[in-house]
Amino acid sequence: MSTHTSSTQGLPFSPLRGSPLSASPKGQLNSSKYPYRVFLGLARWWRAVVEQSPQYLSAVLGAIPFLALVAIVIILFHEAFPAIKVNGGGFVTHSKWSVGSEYANPIRRDGVATPVGATYGAWPLILGTLEASALALIIAVPVSLLSALIVVEKLSARASRWVGVFLEILVGIPSVIYGLWGALTLGPFLAHHLAPIANHIPNVPILRFFRGPTYNGEGLLTAGVVLGIMIIPIIASTARDLIRQVPASLKDGGRAIGMTDFEVSRKVIWPWIKSGIVGATFLGLGRALGETMAVLMTCGAVLGTTAHSIFSNMNTIAATIVSQLDSAQTDGTGFAVRSLAELGCILIVITLICNIGAKLLLSRATHDTTTT
Repeated sequence: MSTHTSSTQGLPFSPLRGSPLSASPKGQLNSSKYPYRVFLGLARWWRAVVEQSPQYLSAVLGAIPFLALVAIVIILFHEAFPAIKVNGGGFVTHSKWSVGSEYANPIRRDGVATPVGATYGAWPLILGTLEASALALIIAVPVSLLSALIVVEKLSARASRWVGVFLEILVGIPSVIYGLWGALTLGPFLAHHLAPIANHIPNVPILRFFRGPTYNGEGLLTAGVVLGIMIIPIIASTARDLIRQVPASLKDGGRAIGMTDFEVSRKVIWPWIKSGIVGATFLGLGRALGETMAVLMTCGAVLGTTAHSIFSNMNTIAATIVSQLDSAQTDGTGFAVRSLAELGCILIVITLICNIGAKLLLSRATHDTTTT
């Protein structure tokens, strides 16, 4: 026993095995333990760094998204600046979209080389983007809120879980699948079944927008419905989680004093979740504003004209950038690509305005909730 103690005296303790490290016949430490000791030393060094400077590490990690956004905006604006000089303010008010002549010698306008006859107007694209997104919200918000209420208040826990799985599946479906379904199934259905009914609407200025030729089914209505279906899972899943956070005691108290389910939803649940619903709605709006492939496959992709009816062909900013980028790169002057970059700047501005509006509505809804 004493022999064992003297043979291990002075050897370092192994945290891996909980026993002294073994020695080689020459009295040297086992070299197989060195990688572990190196790894342990590095781990302790990293832990010390993190513990000693958490605020600096958090600042660096938090600044990455902001720096990425700033870099994107700067690069896009730099690319679009020559087009902004040439197009001026008329870019957002004019409707004509023409790449000009590819065979004539380029001319210079405001120091920028452009093809002869090139003119770009983004007003129909801006209007189409806002119309399609607004139509999507009109469809998606009521359906999402109603489905979320039914899932939480009426369905069993097992059925609610299955509905949640389906919502997550809908979120993960690629947008090109929605576009294919809209172009091959939804568009023809609306053109052959809904449009004949809509054409019996009185031909008065207020209702004239809801009647007109349907062509092959592509147009504003088809694009808006497809967008609405795409953002329903986003809004509905958020609304479902918000409704589940409403204390059961509040709902039971409302029913105890004789409130109907509708009154409980309107007077108890809605004040509790309205700020979150505003945020979820603008989250869906952001998806609708930037959606590309599904809209491109269902909108008709026309340039230079606005939708005269809900069935008319139209286009959006994101869909135009995708559809025109390939041909724009054949412009030797590069002016077409710069004009598309200017379109991207306008889409960023629209998104920024929507985000600011969401912040204002959220702050107002939160203030109203706290005061009541």
